[in-house]
Amino acid sequence: MDTLTRLIRALIFGIIATIGIIMAVVFTLSTIVALMILYVTAKFRARPFNAQEYWTTRQSKRNPVFQKGIRARSSRDDITDVQARDIP
Repeated sequence: MDTLTRLIRALIFGIIATIGIIMAVVFTLSTIVALMILYVTAKFRARPFNAQEYWTTRQSKRNPVFQKGIRARSSRDDITDVQARDIP
């Protein structure tokens, strides 16, 4: 009975591992296809494709997650140092 349980566990583990590998391959292939599309589009526009330039232009169009301004500045004046002790 123990052998049967181990065999079933090994089969389930193998199936899950195979599904994970297939998912990784699909993700890799879809990334390659997306990069190929960006490269071909850049060739049609007669501009070289630069991943860093693409990333910075995409990031500059997004709204920042953390707002800049008064709350973004860290002032040491408003920090209070507190010590806690156990009272016997």
